[in-house]
Amino acid sequence: MDARNPTRWIAAAILACSAIPLAAGAADPSLGRIVTDKELAGWNIDVFPDGTGLPPGKGTVALGEKVYQTQCVACHGAKLEGGLGPALVGGAGTLKSDKPIKTVGSYWPYATTLFDYIRRSMPFQAPQSLSNEDVYSVTAYVLHANGVLPADATIDAKSLAAVKMPNRNGFYVDDRPDAKNPRCMKDCPTASAAKR
Repeated sequence: MDARNPTRWIAAAILACSAIPLAAGAADPSLGRIVTDKELAGWNIDVFPDGTGLPPGKGTVALGEKVYQTQCVACHGAKLEGGLGPALVGGAGTLKSDKPIKTVGSYWPYATTLFDYIRRSMPFQAPQSLSNEDVYSVTAYVLHANGVLPADATIDAKSLAAVKMPNRNGFYVDDRPDAKNPRCMKDCPTASAAKR
């Protein structure tokens, strides 16, 4: 080894030092541990479109309006028209226009997604602070404001999963290729040939 090249000496010293724990038979470094079921439960709160993952509980439109007025109005407005946060109502019939208005009632395909979003991220200043009853109730209130539920509605996991949103069938699988090149149907170059 050339004594005039300090980089080689430093590299050799690092290599030698990194081998010391191996030579000494070092135990597992004890980094981390298996998460407990209780710890996981706090993170495992996702709700799927079919209602899988909805917690026990129920809520009413009437209670939802009260919770909305104390927890949501500052960002979404007194009439759910938006402000600091997006509008939650309106937009019906605008999705095919040049300026679509995407709200819960005009755009969202599943009511369970609304519950999931409120539960995990609202209110903005204190996410996950609402009880299940509060989340069901605010969900019912927003759905009522969009004409999806009647004023006397009570929702729970079963009834929320059964709600049919106005734009449920407004989405489709876009299976077009994501490249603008024409598809090669025969005698196509291989991947290695394309790299050249």
